[in-house]
Amino acid sequence: MTNVSFSKKKNRIRESIDVGGITPFTTIDYPGQLAAVLFLQGCPWRCHYCHNSELIRRRAAPGLPWSSAVKFLQQRKGLIDAVVFSGGEPTLQSGLGMAVRQVKRMGFKIGLHTAGTYPDRLEKLLPLIDWVGLDIKASVQQYSDITGIKNSGERAWRSARLIVESNLDYEVRTTIHPRLIDRGKLFNLVTELVDLQVENYVIQECVPTHCLNSGFRVIEQFPLDETDIRNIAQNFTNFELRMAG
Repeated sequence: MTNVSFSKKKNRIRESIDVGGITPFTTIDYPGQLAAVLFLQGCPWRCHYCHNSELIRRRAAPGLPWSSAVKFLQQRKGLIDAVVFSGGEPTLQSGLGMAVRQVKRMGFKIGLHTAGTYPDRLEKLLPLIDWVGLDIKASVQQYSDITGIKNSGERAWRSARLIVESNLDYEVRTTIHPRLIDRGKLFNLVTELVDLQVENYVIQECVPTHCLNSGFRVIEQFPLDETDIRNIAQNFTNFELRMAG
């Protein structure tokens, strides 16, 4: 009976987890940890500057069977500290909780990259997670201009509150494409993040060459100068600017 039950559970994970690719070794996707990244397929949003457009459609070929991903991770024991579930939007997949538990039993810390698309699912996952990287794209009212989806901002900001109140290690990050978020909009966003008591914040420059929307694949001047960066940084316990290249 035990073997039969375990087999069924493995099958459920395999059927509900669609892996689009793996980064076997990284030092930047989980701060302070050596990690592998599992890129899960599927995302309901269509952000103009998305650079992983090949992962938007779920079950896009060539996918990787979950059993192959598990076998790979077993071979990484002792070589890495953590496994990061990224995407796409990993919380789209109903089997994520089971997959996280399975990887955690292997002895790895668990990281999650998310846009906060499904706050109810995220809330259930948080007790299993060790670190979260959350994309906050804009103020609530401006979200649909980026994602193309009505009410997406409410979901993302609810997720932000859940993460801040969870006492987990986290970073909130905003990608800057000058056509979508200018200096004024960013300073308004910073004020809202401070009101939410966000302590760890990252601003990252968009890499436009692979934007989902071809009209955004143009390099434009970054809208912040050194004084702006200093003024933003003083609002957070930890602040980082990640420039492309």
